[in-house]
Amino acid sequence: MEWKWKTIIEPFKIKSVEPLGITTRDERKTVLEQAHYNLFNIKAEKVLIDMLTDSGTGAMSAAQWGGVMNGDESYAGARSYYNFEREIKRLTGFSEVIPVHQGRAAEKILFGVIGGKGRYIVSNSHFDTTRANVEFSGAQAMDFPVKGALDFGKPAPFKGNADVAAMEKFIREKGAKNIPLCVMTVTNNSLGGQPVSMENLKAVRAVCDKYGIPMFLDCARFAENAYFIKLREKGYNSTPVREIAEEMFELADGAWMSSKKDALVNIGGFLALNDKDWSAKARQMLILTEGFNTYGGLAGRDLEAIAIGLQEVLDENYLQYRIRSSAYLGEGLLKHGVPIIDPPGGHGVYVNAKKFLPHIRPQNFPAQALACALYLEGGIRGVEIGTLMFGRRDKNGVYQAAPMELVRLAMPRRVYTQSHIDYVIEVFGWLARHKKAIKGLDVVEAPPILPHFTAKLKLAK
Repeated sequence: MEWKWKTIIEPFKIKSVEPLGITTRDERKTVLEQAHYNLFNIKAEKVLIDMLTDSGTGAMSAAQWGGVMNGDESYAGARSYYNFEREIKRLTGFSEVIPVHQGRAAEKILFGVIGGKGRYIVSNSHFDTTRANVEFSGAQAMDFPVKGALDFGKPAPFKGNADVAAMEKFIREKGAKNIPLCVMTVTNNSLGGQPVSMENLKAVRAVCDKYGIPMFLDCARFAENAYFIKLREKGYNSTPVREIAEEMFELADGAWMSSKKDALVNIGGFLALNDKDWSAKARQMLILTEGFNTYGGLAGRDLEAIAIGLQEVLDENYLQYRIRSSAYLGEGLLKHGVPIIDPPGGHGVYVNAKKFLPHIRPQNFPAQALACALYLEGGIRGVEIGTLMFGRRDKNGVYQAAPMELVRLAMPRRVYTQSHIDYVIEVFGWLARHKKAIKGLDVVEAPPILPHFTAKLKLAK
């Protein structure tokens, strides 16, 4: 009998290294002030552990780098595109495959085709760029998270699910003719990287069929979602992850992906669907904004790397290590009394800053304040998902509180080791002991769309 070891190791060996940005606290204080307390403005060389995002920040494999050297850079009809198209068709089953430079480009094209004033896009939860592109088209983005999704401290296996009854009620009220699309985000990024069950996908599909509404997947983290289904959903524990992923796609009419996540690459994405009319219109927009049909804003080498990454990400040894890494970080934070969305999602851990810093009002951005304190004390860069990102401003320019105040600690794929994560846990332990000294922030200036990327802030008085 083979012994089952408790320790889960990184299922790879390191072949190339990059030095970290080691700084002093005094340096970081100056950097933070010069960045106007916006972590997006900080140079990467001044960051020690970068958990701002898992998008495009992973390490590619030797096979992917080999694919880079085989990239066909022809403007039209490149071999690399057909490798890319073949792999996506094999995985998703969709007949139309459109390359784009990243996920938000697919969103911009899709909602440019189907959006518009008086229309609604329904979802378990839109992420920031999805919401922005829906609303830029004139449509409204409507979220229907499952009951309990915002009860961050109460564990549940599929907190990324949609509230199917609430979604159907909204569809009846507004009329299906005004709802061109339902989007299921897998995993649900805005609400903690939480997975969606196959049962919930099937229930949403049934509602969409009832009212004649297409269902698409925002599938940036489809493999992580499929692995959670294998771990947590009855009837799937012995099903290969690839088969689970294929079943997810079979339930949808199309999908788009930021390949910078679960395709394990640094740039790229796609829009895949079956509707030939939508596809024809999307390809016209593609040529206008991204590039010709067989490159879509990408180099041939990027297309090759994506095709290989979509195979590698379904390796169950990799997925076991990936999900366990997030769980390990979450467990370490909980030991220090740091409140998180429990259980941790697939691509990182979300800290509940509202509960951690109750002395800071939402209008003073507790999650952004915590993210800044994390950088100041430890050189660690996370990202705010709260009132700065999602809060609406009233006619007087005052931010109305978002329903959550989170700091996302996203885990770049195949980049950091356990000692890096132990360091993050240690820094949070220090913050937990000194949290009352953390001050809130005021906005100096911010644009109306996606303000968190470029806003300037200052310490609140």
